[in-house]
Amino acid sequence: MSASAPRRDHSHRGTIFVEDAEVIAHQAFPGEQYVLRVKAPKCAANALPGSFVHITCDPALPMRRPMSIMRVSREDGWVEMLYKAIGEGTKLLAQRHVGDVVSVMGPIGIPFTPDPARPRALLIGGGVGIPPMVFIADHLRRDKATPWKPFVIMGSEVPFPFKVQPSSIMVPGLPDGVIGGMPLMDDWGFPSRLASLQGYAGCYEGYVTDLARAWLKSLDNAQRDAVAIYACGPTPMLAAVAKLAREFDLPCQVSLEEHMACAVGGCAGCVVKVETDNGPAMKRVCVDGPVFDAYKVFPS
Repeated sequence: MSASAPRRDHSHRGTIFVEDAEVIAHQAFPGEQYVLRVKAPKCAANALPGSFVHITCDPALPMRRPMSIMRVSREDGWVEMLYKAIGEGTKLLAQRHVGDVVSVMGPIGIPFTPDPARPRALLIGGGVGIPPMVFIADHLRRDKATPWKPFVIMGSEVPFPFKVQPSSIMVPGLPDGVIGGMPLMDDWGFPSRLASLQGYAGCYEGYVTDLARAWLKSLDNAQRDAVAIYACGPTPMLAAVAKLAREFDLPCQVSLEEHMACAVGGCAGCVVKVETDNGPAMKRVCVDGPVFDAYKVFPS
């Protein structure tokens, strides 16, 4: 029997705004990766970790593109996303400059539900699944009601969209030399480590789940009982994360990445098979997710 997850909060469903959002920052990184920051105060005020936006990349393209939110500033009213320019829409979006205006619809979706009873949050992000993990880490650092102790693991097969630096925060149980981390996490006082098969300096040369397993094995029973896993990334990675969670009997929430057209549940173009109390059912990632209990999406 797997550890039970807290009941998910569905109260944010329907709190969606459409805003003409000014581009206030747009930074390019190796691997055709971009960090886009736009002025969207209504979205920023209502977004939670796991929320995403549906953005118009170019006036010539009628179809919006879904993008996970990486960070928000409620005070300054901005929303930040990480994306890869891999198709017509995102390649056009990559040409947008500071001062340009894009249409942003959001926040959309059921967010993560961090469990205060398990403050050791293991956050695992892969590729374009990194943004929700940054968002949830930011959310936890602002929550002073719970003494959160997150550990962030990120994986990428292209250069990371930030400058990798040796982390000043020690993490037990990891292989020697695995010291590379995300500087922002160090600034927040959270340990982070990176994994890649590309042999980047300071990074674990392997899978994020292997690195997570090494850390989990280093914990005693009491420490492990305080762990919950939150993850976003490619489907094979999420399946491996669900298997890892099952191995250690830990609750696990995953955010799914799917192509979608409308993003409001009308077209049913983003359905996935999910186990329910009444048997298998098809659920829409945009409105029933994108966050699901990992055991219901990956039942075995």
